[in-house]
Amino acid sequence: MENKSTWEKYSAAQAKACHEFCKGYLDFLSNGKTERECVEIILEEMKAAGYKDLDELITGGKKLKAGDKVYRINMKKGIAMFNIGKEPIENGMNILGAHIDSPRMDVKQNPLYEDGGFALLDTHYYGGIKKYQWVTIPWRSMASSLKRTVAR
Repeated sequence: MENKSTWEKYSAAQAKACHEFCKGYLDFLSNGKTERECVEIILEEMKAAGYKDLDELITGGKKLKAGDKVYRINMKKGIAMFNIGKEPIENGMNILGAHIDSPRMDVKQNPLYEDGGFALLDTHYYGGIKKYQWVTIPWRSMASSLKRTVAR
């Protein structure tokens, strides 16, 4: 049985929605070159979605209540966002963790070297989508790898 590519299954509306999402992601990557720039972009979106600065609420002596949306920024490079639930925290909480992985080229500490008559800079690629991540592997090769692993 031949598996169809998702692109062959998408309706025109689904394909358009996918392209819009990807355009937004590309814009985010283009504008968020560092963790600090990503935090600034995310902060604008959080404020538009009704999130309040937790530090300001604490300083103002305000109590959190069910339905409140708050955030805290860590050293301008990380964000923690909270949606306050209806039940007491003793009953548990749901946590979703992620990290900011802004793709870029970093120049190493002692970067200058010569090779082939050229002065070059030693760099390190950081972040982004790697070619070895599972979503980039064609389905057939992933399926055959899975069959080999299961057969062992």
